[in-house]
Amino acid sequence: MDSQWSKSSYSNAGSDCVEARVDFREGVQVRDTQYPAHGHLAFPSSEWRALLADIDSL
Repeated sequence: MDSQWSKSSYSNAGSDCVEARVDFREGVQVRDTQYPAHGHLAFPSSEWRALLADIDSL
């Protein structure tokens, strides 16, 4: 694995959030902070960049 899981700085100390990490083989992985053992979703880097661009345009 290429990076550690990290939470958004907007999460503060809350537990209702997601964590993300970069995996250079799979792209970006996202999981639920409260249930990390339930697995993660993996997104190709191109899809992750498109999502961030859409969010940024709001």
